[in-house]
Amino acid sequence: MLYRLRKYGFSAKILEAGDGIGGTWYWNRYPGARCDIESMQYSYSFSEELQQEWKWSEIFSSQSEILRYLNYVVDKFDLRKDIQLGTRVDTVYFDEAHSRWEVQTNREDRLFANFCIMATGCLSTARVPQIKGLDIFNGQHYHTGRWPHMNICFNGRRVAVIGTGSSGIQSIPVIAEQADHVFVFQRTPNFSIPSRNGLLKAEYEQWWKSNYAEYRRQISEAPFGFILKDKKNISAMTVTPEERQHELERSWQNGGLDFLLSFNDLFINKESNDAAAEFVRTKIRETVKNPEVAEVLIPQNYPIGTKRLCVDTNYFQAFNRDNVTLVDLRNGPIDEITPNGIRIKEKVYEVDDIVFATGFDAMTGALLQIDIHGRSGKTLQDKWAEGPRTYLGLMMADFPNLFIITGPGSPSVLTNMLPSIEQHVDWIVECLNYLRMHHYDTIEPQVEAENAWVLHVNEIANATLFPLANSWYVGANIDGKPRVFMPYAGARIGIQIRVALSSLIYKRLVSLPTRAIIKTTTTGQMVNLISTDVSKFEELYKFIHHLWATPVEVLIVFGIIWNEIGIPT
Repeated sequence: MLYRLRKYGFSAKILEAGDGIGGTWYWNRYPGARCDIESMQYSYSFSEELQQEWKWSEIFSSQSEILRYLNYVVDKFDLRKDIQLGTRVDTVYFDEAHSRWEVQTNREDRLFANFCIMATGCLSTARVPQIKGLDIFNGQHYHTGRWPHMNICFNGRRVAVIGTGSSGIQSIPVIAEQADHVFVFQRTPNFSIPSRNGLLKAEYEQWWKSNYAEYRRQISEAPFGFILKDKKNISAMTVTPEERQHELERSWQNGGLDFLLSFNDLFINKESNDAAAEFVRTKIRETVKNPEVAEVLIPQNYPIGTKRLCVDTNYFQAFNRDNVTLVDLRNGPIDEITPNGIRIKEKVYEVDDIVFATGFDAMTGALLQIDIHGRSGKTLQDKWAEGPRTYLGLMMADFPNLFIITGPGSPSVLTNMLPSIEQHVDWIVECLNYLRMHHYDTIEPQVEAENAWVLHVNEIANATLFPLANSWYVGANIDGKPRVFMPYAGARIGIQIRVALSSLIYKRLVSLPTRAIIKTTTTGQMVNLISTDVSKFEELYKFIHHLWATPVEVLIVFGIIWNEIGIPT
């Protein structure tokens, strides 16, 4: 964002809560932390020079390597001078009289800006369970999302790990190699696929770098923002059981998130999903030697992929170790933490350290921690009281000139985050440049546009299997949080079309009923920038047509076009 803003001649300052840059990769330093997207695809595309000179060491990069990469980028483009570290934003207030935002921080800064861009992240507000007795525990306790910056050694110690989501699945095998004993406290088992991680081979790196521009184009047009090793655009139910088993086995051996795209209907067809889920359950039973432990580790009550699929290195194998004990919290929750351990009913598990792998207040947590006031003093807390409402995950009615990067209502956490971030960054910067060139002071979506987008997000989610899971996608891990499916399940293709159409709006190219309106506050007059020229439809149609699309994506695209601009005859 800062790089793009500078390129367009804008002055900008980043306020960062951490004492170093890196976002999620600054905070999440737990043992085994690494990305679940391949390194060559989880990287910036805005600089060919950067792409060519940086060398990744592994197929799936570790937290420490990604953090080095981000610091390298900051220094290469001299961005550090405009980043203020160790600064938490307390209040953001829109001054209607001057059409500007006032930002106040924990350091008593008082800053004024014409535009405010919230890049607070989807998974940045750590959730630590309120368990009785934690304050009297004699040992150390950690949260995977707020890991200390010092080296933590568990040699010879008894460690409790609470939670078996992504961070638990990544950290447990590593902690088990050090600790005297590991007690894993699990409430909900999760599906996990082996990563098949390894050193990045020189020929594979060269394959990417020889034609990065073409591969970036494919990534930008891919439904989930990453290139598949061997995509199969067929339903799992259209092949024989033997062919289905063969394809699932091939995807399992390849490893990683590609497994969910073994067939094109795993997110929308329960029968197809059941086949994939049962395949993974069989793999867990084959891996874990103790049948009783295996059954506790097997997810049974939700479709595979409707919670974020985990990617691991020897996770299930860790439960074959003599120093790992699985505790099933479905038989009874944790009653309290004692000075020397964790008590469940009459049994006390004596431990020296506790690791909370309990996730985040996802999608909305970071934004709602800030006291944000929009037009007429309307607060974000009030606006989102029944769940988040945005237009494209980018903007909100009554909050002019406030942008969100990968906010609720965008694909974000269902995709490769970096291309999704870059897509939002490009749209925002181009929008700001357009406003400047045409001397407009503010921009915000109409309430009607926002309502239509929220309805569309819900319709698409309900056309999938996602609502069948109590996941953090719907806020199920936070007591009292509204149960609303927050990301956009239409994949990147759906958001690409809407973003493209929204760009056409303020560039006078097409008329939409759910248009955003640009306001000139100097006169208070609403300026409608819309014409009736739909000459760009054919170009847009061609763009859609050549994309690889699943059945649900075809439905999404043509539903959008039909509702917004009609199908020409």
